[in-house]
Amino acid sequence: MSQEHQCEEGTACAIDFTEESKPTQTISFNKEYLIPIISLFFLLIGIALDYYEIPFFRFPVSLIWFGIIYLAVGGPIVLKALKLLSKGKVYNEFVLMSVATLGAFIIGSYAEGVAVMLFYVVGELFQEAAVNKAKQSIESLLKVQVEKVSVLENDKTVVKHPKEVELGELIIVKPGEKIALDGLLLSEFASLNTAALTGESAPDTKEKGEPVLAGMINLNKPITIQITSKYEDTKLSKILKLVQEAVSRKAKTQKLISRLAGIYTPIVFWLAVALVVIPYFVLGVDYNFQMWLQRALIFLVISCPCALVISIPLGYFGGIGAGSRNGILFKGSNYLDLMTKVDAVVMDKTRTLTKGVFEVQRVVSKNMDEDAFLALVAKLEKNSTHPIAKAIVHYAEEKNIPVNDVAQEVEEISGHGLIGIVNNKEVVAGNTKLLDKFNISYDSEIKNISDTIVVVAINQKFSGYITLGDTLKEDAKQAISELRAIPKIKEIVMLSGDKQAVVTKIANQLGVTKALGGLLPEDKITEVEKLKNQGRIVAFIGDGINDAPVITLSHVGLAMGGLGSDAAIETADVIIQTDQPSKIATAIAIGNATNKIIWQNITLALGVKILVLILGAMGMATMWEAVIADVGVALLAILNAVRIQRMKF
Repeated sequence: MSQEHQCEEGTACAIDFTEESKPTQTISFNKEYLIPIISLFFLLIGIALDYYEIPFFRFPVSLIWFGIIYLAVGGPIVLKALKLLSKGKVYNEFVLMSVATLGAFIIGSYAEGVAVMLFYVVGELFQEAAVNKAKQSIESLLKVQVEKVSVLENDKTVVKHPKEVELGELIIVKPGEKIALDGLLLSEFASLNTAALTGESAPDTKEKGEPVLAGMINLNKPITIQITSKYEDTKLSKILKLVQEAVSRKAKTQKLISRLAGIYTPIVFWLAVALVVIPYFVLGVDYNFQMWLQRALIFLVISCPCALVISIPLGYFGGIGAGSRNGILFKGSNYLDLMTKVDAVVMDKTRTLTKGVFEVQRVVSKNMDEDAFLALVAKLEKNSTHPIAKAIVHYAEEKNIPVNDVAQEVEEISGHGLIGIVNNKEVVAGNTKLLDKFNISYDSEIKNISDTIVVVAINQKFSGYITLGDTLKEDAKQAISELRAIPKIKEIVMLSGDKQAVVTKIANQLGVTKALGGLLPEDKITEVEKLKNQGRIVAFIGDGINDAPVITLSHVGLAMGGLGSDAAIETADVIIQTDQPSKIATAIAIGNATNKIIWQNITLALGVKILVLILGAMGMATMWEAVIADVGVALLAILNAVRIQRMKF
């Protein structure tokens, strides 16, 4: 099959749930289903002809009839078995299936041989319907890099690829454009969206001579940058490289079914051999080689792991379906297993636990009515396109405070704020540097405020301030509370690129005891690696491209799928499509429920298999009974797997 059973060639594995596996969201018909359907049709016709003893349907016609069907449906399996045998690889499911079903033909049980192979192939197809064959390519992350840049040459702009730009050259970046290369700002100031690198919502104001990085977005007027690094040496390129390195360092988890099949296959193979050989020494002259050979072949047919092949992916498929119903997309069935082992949860702050947008937190007026104070500031800020200004205006409008009056003589002071005339009053609004510039004294308490703050002076007198900050998502506290309630979770950590004061404030609101701020992407990787070195199974939840390396490096990477960046979604193992952090605990609960059902299916399949194997060795079970037992187990597994779809999480 197309999955190619990506375990080691010498090891049997009934199914493969590796990182390469991705869940399909819909099951659609394709040409791979055509041969099994046609084969089933002709198999049923052959069985009917044989059952009613139609005269023409005798040897060799029946052999040719069933042989053609067998080759159509089982040919690829036999070819794989021959390839492995040529390399000395005996104990694998392909050889087992081939020997058992061809053995059925040797003893004249043609229909049974075809039926067993057909059930096996159908199980494989069901497996492929449950998991996506294609792995998302890390190379798609390169789309976030800019492919064109405007280079200033002899007072003219020339469009080049960033790889062609030399150190020291000047580039022009227009409003809304992404900076292509690292450099120094030559313009007086720039307001930049730094989310691609820091994951933080707050725009960063840079002044002349300060460094700017590739991936930042220019928010206001055109700016000039002098290039200080080559294309391959930019901070953004290094982040992408970290993602690729993290992929190579993430070890594959040995899958349960591979371990079971690796033990099961050689045992049943040698038991079948023993079933032929041992009676010769026990019975002596009464030994009937043909009878014991037939029992051994029936034993092999019975031992084929068809029920396991079908029942295991069904359980995982049910878990993936339950996840989808709850707004959680598991990219591979193995991550359902890993979620049950997680004992350390590490989270980004912005857009994971918080909304990631500026909102007014407090309005403090010193010498006038609060609404009147807010109205003056909002009327001034309406002249700016800065995100902080927009948040203040939006807040005033929500409170039905009129902001239609036009401020006069508005001046924007780069990197500081605004000054203008509103209702015949001079209003100064910006950071503390702006008040210092005009020698306006202000309360010392302002320096202790951790939120983003806009200080205001009216007619040269400090009149109050407005604080803005990122607000918690509605279910953020619930998310932490539910994670704390899970006995296996020993560590809950919050990491952020935001300043420590802001991170500490959010952590205190949530009840998170360990929270680190001011971190670059490589710092987050260091923190996660520390936990991994302590033996923790780490789940990391983030959203921006800056989180992509650590998402990939963690044992289970989760990304916010609604507001999260394409980079995070590409590299994550689990996508929370609703952007709700409380779904982290839900994902763990679904993993636990799926694991329980999987073990029930394994116990059922192996229990029935062992019983029928014993009956077959004693000559009390035929191949048809073996096939019926497999079908029965598969049906029970289906019903059991469907149960998880009805569970409430």
